Amino acid sequence: MALGADRGSVVAMVLRGAFAQVGIGLALGIPAAIGAGHLIASQLFGVRPWDPLLLSGATLVLGLAALTAAAIPARRATRVDPMVALRYE
Repeated sequence: MALGADRGSVVAMVLRGAFAQVGIGLALGIPAAIGAGHLIASQLFGVRPWDPLLLSGATLVLGLAALTAAAIPARRATRVDPMVALRYE
């Protein structure tokens, strides 16, 4: 904000950083969940290895939780007055 950034670009920067981490977590977690499902299915009778509806629902819930968790700091970052923030540094 001190160098002329508008509120939209500050929010986009904060959300981009948060969702980069969420993307990495989902890229590692989804195959791990499918592998764990196969392991559990081999141990228990009548359990399917993976359910696409359940897996996509969990991904959606985690994405919404990440959006909520990232939106709060992004909104606070847009309210920072650069002169006040630099005064406390």
